[in-house]
Parts: sequence; C-alpha cells; structure tokens
Amino acid sequence: MGPVGSSDKDREENDLIQLLLKRQAELNALLEVTLAINKNSAASVLFEMLEVILRVNLNVGKMRLLIRESDQFACVSRYGGEIETSKALLAICPILDPIKSITSLNTHKDETLNKYDFFVPVRHKSTTLAFVLIGDFNTKPELLSHELNFIQTLINIIIVALENKKLFKERVQRERLQRDMELASEVQSMLVPLRLPKSKAFEISATYLPHENIGGDYFDFLRINENEFIWCIADVSGKGVSAALLMANLQASLRAWASVERDLEKVINKLNALVTSNTKGERFITLFIARYNEVTREMEFVNAGHNSPILVSDSEVVFLKQGTTMLGIFDDLPFVNTGRLTLAPNALIFNYTDGLIESPDEEVFIQDEQLVELLNKHLHLPVDEINTNILNDIQQTYAARMNSDDITLLTLKIH
Repeated sequence: MGPVGSSDKDREENDLIQLLLKRQAELNALLEVTLAINKNSAASVLFEMLEVILRVNLNVGKMRLLIRESDQFACVSRYGGEIETSKALLAICPILDPIKSITSLNTHKDETLNKYDFFVPVRHKSTTLAFVLIGDFNTKPELLSHELNFIQTLINIIIVALENKKLFKERVQRERLQRDMELASEVQSMLVPLRLPKSKAFEISATYLPHENIGGDYFDFLRINENEFIWCIADVSGKGVSAALLMANLQASLRAWASVERDLEKVINKLNALVTSNTKGERFITLFIARYNEVTREMEFVNAGHNSPILVSDSEVVFLKQGTTMLGIFDDLPFVNTGRLTLAPNALIFNYTDGLIESPDEEVFIQDEQLVELLNKHLHLPVDEINTNILNDIQQTYAARMNSDDITLLTLKIH
C-alpha cells in the first residue's frame, strides 16, 4: 500500500504543480497583453501574442480570428489545420453573426464549421465585433469551461483596444518589430534575478547585457534547502515575444520541478517535453543546469547543448560538457548523461552564453583556448570583476562592441 499511496501523492502533487503553472501562465499572458496595449503596440504584435498564448498555454491546435470591418468580417490571424479560402470563411459569417454565446461546433451541419470545436464570440451590445474558431483543442474536461472563458476574455481585451485605438490599421513592419522587441525585452528582464545571494560558502555574480533585437538569454539561482542550491543558464533560439514567453514558461516550470525533483535527468526530460510540445520543433533551447551541496561539496550537472561552462580547480581546467542535446529538437531526448564532480576549495565555474564569444556582425569569434587564457588572467579577482574584465579584454583586443547578441556571464566561486 505504501508505494501506491506514494504514487498517488506524487500524481496529485504533479497535477497541482501543473495547475498552478497554468494559472500563472494565464495571469502572465493577460499582464503582457495589457502591457502591450498600454504601449500602443501594433495590432500584428497583439495577434502574434494571442497565437503564442493559444498554442503554448492552452494547447489550441488551430485557430481563425475574424474581426468586423465595416459591414463584413476579415480574417486577421490564423494557424493550424487546412487553410480555408477567404470566400469559405466569409460564407460562414452570416451563420455565426447572430450567435451570442460560446457554442460547440463539432456536430454543426455546415462542413466548414464542423471541422472546429468551438465558436467564441466577442460582442458589444447587440453587435458581434469579432469571433474566433478554435479546433484541435487539447484540454481536460474539468478545465474546458474556464479555458473557453479565458479565451473570450483575452480576445475581448484585444478587440476593445483595437476598436478604441484603431490599432488594426497599424500594420507597418518596422513598428511591429520595434514593439515586439520592446515587449520581449521587458518580459526577459522580469526573468533575470535582481539580486544574487551572498554566502561564506560561495561567491556568485552575473553580468547581463541584453541586445535590443534579441530576447533569448536567461539565468537563475534557486536555493532548494539549507545545504543545496541550483543554478542554470540558458539561451532560446529566435527573438521577440514568442521567444520571451517561451523562456518565461521554461523558468516557471524549472523552478517548480527543480524544487521537488532531485534527479536532474528527470528535470531535463520534463523541460524537453515542455519545449517540444510548445514549439513543435520551431524553436530550441540550450541550457546548463547544476546542483551543488555545500556539505559534501558534490556537484551534479547536465549540459543540454549549451556553451560548456569552464571549471578551474587546483589549476586544472575542465569543460563541463556532459549532458544531452538541445531541448526542443527531439520528442524524447536520445540520451542524458549527468556529470558528477567533487569541488576543491576555491574552485571557480564560469558560465556564459554565446554572445560573449561570437559577434558575427563584427566577425569576432573567440576560441576556447583564448577564453581560458583570459579566465586564468583574472582568476584571483572577485567574481564580479572577473566578468567585467573578461568582457572588456575581448572588446579592447578586437576593437569590437560585441553587440550582435545578448551577453550573459554567470561566475561562481566555491570557497
């Protein structure tokens, strides 16, 4: 009976964590949409955010959003499934226009409509301002009503904003990208720890330099009990709102799972499943995660395709490569190798993202040997000065600004 009860408890705990993550993701989504509206972001940015939220947070496989323009409707956002012609979509509008509430479509007699699961209208007084058709909706029955209402609320917010500010006319590509990057930068900045802890057992310092057009770097520090802590550094492919929201989702999931699961292999497999499910292979994430025990001095780590952190211990240099592939490439990771080390006093671990060693716009590429040389040069300094001096040395040596990408340095010295 003991193992069965334990298994039930684990499932209940996992279900609770998943539910909390979902609620947190929904609140974050509403916050970011509201922030974008307040910044007068272009309509295309809001539609992109809506698509990401439906895909990533709510597992909606296909969607068609139609907005009333003058006396007819126009499809302004769509993804998934077989794309209908504009004529076919216009033909169903008179059927849907009078419907006042969320309606199931699976058994509808119209051949276009019965390919979708639900019709979600947005109305003002007696007029339908917009509606969304959703299909391939993968959700639990007990959550269905809540999630449909959430979708209606989210679209309502966007449509009212477009009506009030006439944002649907602002389709200029330059403005869309500018607003997208601004929002992504703000989302990303929320993920970066404002302070890192101080301890007699270790020193830690981070340098984070975001690039104006990139939103992909992330690092974190999490103490899981009085003797152990976890840190990580990651980089998501691509840029913009979708990349930033994906990283926000990764952070929430990592913090939840790492606090209850000791096996880093299981944590990495769960993160890979999350990324793969959310992105369908369109994005990937490189990540390094490690746990350290201050009493035993033992360190465990998994490197998921990230730039190998450099460990300097007793004058020996080790690249922390053991791990697996990048997250989001395979449905199931082909292998996961957990690295295990016992750290000597004054061991130093230098973590970084590829923005430090690659600046394609300036044709600057730093080799491992050069980076190790710079690290050894500043090894005796406090960790915050190590970060600053290494970056300054690279910029001065190559007369480069090193601003082709985000740059993140995370240096940890174990006493």
